[in-house]
Amino acid sequence: MLNHIATTKDNGFEWIDIHDPSTEEFAEIAEKYKLHPALVNDCLQPDHLPKYERMENYSFIIFRIHSDNDVAEADTVQLMTHKIAIFYGEKFILTIHRRKLDLFERLIELVQSEKCSNSTELLNSLISACLNTYESPLSKLSKSVDYYEEIVFLRPKKIPLLKGLYYLKRKVDLLKRMLILSFEIIDAIDSKDGDVNTRDIRDQYVKFQNMFDALAENIHQLLAIYFSASSQKTNEIMRVLTIFSVFFMPLTFIVGVYGMNFEFMPELKWKMGYPGVMGLMVLVTVLIYLWFKRKGWL
Repeated sequence: MLNHIATTKDNGFEWIDIHDPSTEEFAEIAEKYKLHPALVNDCLQPDHLPKYERMENYSFIIFRIHSDNDVAEADTVQLMTHKIAIFYGEKFILTIHRRKLDLFERLIELVQSEKCSNSTELLNSLISACLNTYESPLSKLSKSVDYYEEIVFLRPKKIPLLKGLYYLKRKVDLLKRMLILSFEIIDAIDSKDGDVNTRDIRDQYVKFQNMFDALAENIHQLLAIYFSASSQKTNEIMRVLTIFSVFFMPLTFIVGVYGMNFEFMPELKWKMGYPGVMGLMVLVTVLIYLWFKRKGWL
């Protein structure tokens, strides 16, 4: 569907928003604006990563914005982000996307209220709005990290964490990668048409990038602590089992000796043989216990 939001006559530039276009609509637009076939092909790829390409009369941008998908195990580019393709020239902007996106409502209001007087201002507002979609997941992921930190440190035995931490790490790493791949876009816009607005966009980008870096580092540390705690728990179990085995090894030896039933074993016919063996076993157990206590192992 083609939506002519701004026209050269009324706004001084043309903005056509193309939502889930048909093949015929796309072909018509591509022919009218002389869009390169390779770039048109990029528009049709739903999982295409962010890119910036400069042509003779226009620039081509693919930006991936965060989607509102709240599925806990969403960890792929298509599940977590939506693609927006932008063809940008001095007198026109084409925005192409397959899903209806709320961020365009505010941009339409800016154009209709004449707060965007040219295509450059609209592009800056559009890129800024795209970056802002990463603010909400950043807040949610930060809360998830806090939740897992509480479990790791305060309730380590109650809830299995590894699967949740894995998907949390995957989400943060994916969004961080999308931002890294978007740097070329931010840098190209700021270098070409650098002004206060583009500097603000760069600052906005750097802020999100630093926050995602910190979040990724926190998750890596949390995973390290989790594995360390799991290893410590395993070591504690092995320690207890080892202590039990040390107590029973000499007792098993004594029982084994007197269980051989040789004919010539005087102790077997001795009246105090049984109490003597039991006393020996108790004595050995007490001596081992005192030795462990002295070493600080109990």
